[in-house]
Amino acid sequence: MARRDEIVRYLDETLEAAQYRDHLPLGLQVPGAEQVDHVCTAVSASLDVFERAAEAGAQMLVVHHGLFWDGSPRRIGMLERRRLEALFANDLSLVAYHLPLDGHHELGNNAVLATLLGLEDVAAFGDYRGRLLGRYGSLPQPEAAAALAERLGAAIGSRPLVFGGGTDPVRTVGIISGAAGREIGAAAELGLDCFITGEPEEDSPYLAAELGVTLIAAGHHATETVGVQAVGERLVREFGVTTSFLAVENPV
Repeated sequence: MARRDEIVRYLDETLEAAQYRDHLPLGLQVPGAEQVDHVCTAVSASLDVFERAAEAGAQMLVVHHGLFWDGSPRRIGMLERRRLEALFANDLSLVAYHLPLDGHHELGNNAVLATLLGLEDVAAFGDYRGRLLGRYGSLPQPEAAAALAERLGAAIGSRPLVFGGGTDPVRTVGIISGAAGREIGAAAELGLDCFITGEPEEDSPYLAAELGVTLIAAGHHATETVGVQAVGERLVREFGVTTSFLAVENPV
């Protein structure tokens, strides 16, 4: 077993949470049991995920999208009440890291995706609120955009959309997970052949064609499954806890 506060302190420091200006409170959002034996990870907070974490015997749930976002209602409605009741009834801690789990150089979604794709000479790009969240690099060999998208989809469980625009086959690739379709401009400034994100924008086909950068939209949810799983693996190593990832069906 490990102490809840020691795990949270480790994650706060490792993910450099204090250095991000985020849209939600980072770290421990709802305290549960002081001693932790099993940690579940998931992309987003939801009643279903809370109940499944409890069924798995977890004392802590680490997510990318937590509760209490900027602009959320300040009153507790029935939705919020049901969610909080599930956490309280099962003595389950909720821990959330949003931007830190995009930007971290090793555990972040973009760094992990770059590794999965085998990118070389990886560097950071894509400034957001003073932090470079994305990663870009080169494929060992040129690869057709459709083949790259298929390979990525197989790795993260999605069906990517491809909007042609750049050199094909592609060699240089930039990645910013989630809803970063408009950051294709940052990829164009770097002269990249391809830009990978989660959600496309309505004008993504036009931007890809006009900027000369192929865009692959591999799913907001799917592109953000890898960071929390990397965190789970790290906690096993550092604290000796057991972990499990709570997958959900989410095509967005």
